[in-house]
Amino acid sequence: MRSEDIKPETPEQEAIIVNRELTIWEALLPVFILVCMLAYNIFIFEDAALSGSNQFILLLGAAVAAIVGFKNKVSYKQMLEEVGHNIKSTSGAILILLMVGALAGTWMLSGIIPSMIYYGLQLLSPTIFLAASLVICSIISLATGSSWSTSATVGIALIGIGQTMGINPGMTAGAVISGAYFGDKISPLSDTTNLASAMAGAALFDHVRYMLYTTIPSVSIALLVFLFLGFNADHTGNIDISDKLAAINSTFNISPLLFLVPAVVIFMIIRKTEPLVALMIGALLGGVAALIFQPHLVVKVAGGTGLDFNTGYKGVMTALTTKISIETPNADLNELFSAKGMEGMMSTIWLILCAMVFGGVMDAIGALARISSSLLNMFHTVFGLFASTVLSCLAINVTASDQYLALVIPGKMYNKAFRDRGLHPVNLSRTLEDTGTVTSVLVPWNTCGAYNAGVLGVPTADYFVYAVFNWISPFTTLTFAALRIKIKELAK
Repeated sequence: MRSEDIKPETPEQEAIIVNRELTIWEALLPVFILVCMLAYNIFIFEDAALSGSNQFILLLGAAVAAIVGFKNKVSYKQMLEEVGHNIKSTSGAILILLMVGALAGTWMLSGIIPSMIYYGLQLLSPTIFLAASLVICSIISLATGSSWSTSATVGIALIGIGQTMGINPGMTAGAVISGAYFGDKISPLSDTTNLASAMAGAALFDHVRYMLYTTIPSVSIALLVFLFLGFNADHTGNIDISDKLAAINSTFNISPLLFLVPAVVIFMIIRKTEPLVALMIGALLGGVAALIFQPHLVVKVAGGTGLDFNTGYKGVMTALTTKISIETPNADLNELFSAKGMEGMMSTIWLILCAMVFGGVMDAIGALARISSSLLNMFHTVFGLFASTVLSCLAINVTASDQYLALVIPGKMYNKAFRDRGLHPVNLSRTLEDTGTVTSVLVPWNTCGAYNAGVLGVPTADYFVYAVFNWISPFTTLTFAALRIKIKELAK
């Protein structure tokens, strides 16, 4: 076994661990067993599988991978070191998740999310709601370069608006995710956009321009699908929402001034403030807004009789950290106006940690590199090279459970192969983004899938089919490759 350097700090410097003694069947065995166990577990537990049993299945999958590693002379220490590195790499994501939970709590208590829902119900009709959600999230994500921040801010509000209109939450989540990942994918501010271009050796803006050829058709198809769904679905929100508006207005002090808080958060992200810092400031500003605009609710959450320093502190801190439920005169809205704070993110964090254990062991035994190299050797045509890259990105999103590795490993593995075929690096960078970036959110145990399911409150299985942009993008890039459309070659 050979490891090319100690793991560095930045994703683009990620070392690829190669184990020449490992066969492709041994590399695939843990994946096959994991998928079978997860399928059976979901059959037994259904929606409750993410509450803990799936997490343990991931650990069992890691144990199978470890047995394969022991057989191929990989030490326990090596596997543990790789697991530790993987978990360390997710520390930023875990902290962001905690801040998202805190932000959701104070934004609910302060009336920010209820105000978004209140005005959104009046401005967005059910027929165009899904398409409008895609466009809104595309704009926000393009401006911020962050799909995660988009889901955590406007995404949460759109889920609430859709529920009030009687729209399937899976549809709304699919529209939100499609828009969020469209903007993230082509924004020069996005870390994945910069990472994919760096891995392939393409200039950033050449990469962005070349992506538009496949991205525009994909998002156009998604937009048409959501327009079709909107005009053909039976929405209960079409009947009468006056009672819901009255209930929201009587419970919260609704004000457009509350939108200053999300505007500040979005402005900070556009100005390249670290997302963790921006979200924390947003959560704290939400607490201040709650004290100013909703003092009666702060007192109620704190269980006090009047607003003073202690009651205010307890009410805001409760919203930041644990579950709060705000009752309205309309029983249908009561479940909508609840938030779980940082505590509500723990099951998602638990899932990410267990996924990183599986991914770390798979990386340590050389399984990820073996799967990618075997796929590369299977294809000998230009289309086959593109197909191999797509399959490698998908395989690593499933096995390593990490979006960045799905860009880094295939990017390194296929860089020379594309150049040897006379293909410009933008072909590789575009394919990495068309698959590695956007499909990560479709895997329940991937960090992106776990994050969005936790933040939006919609299981991955429920939004999978409606995240049209995300699953159609790999097909678009393969279609372009098969028809040799916009396949740029290196200058002779």
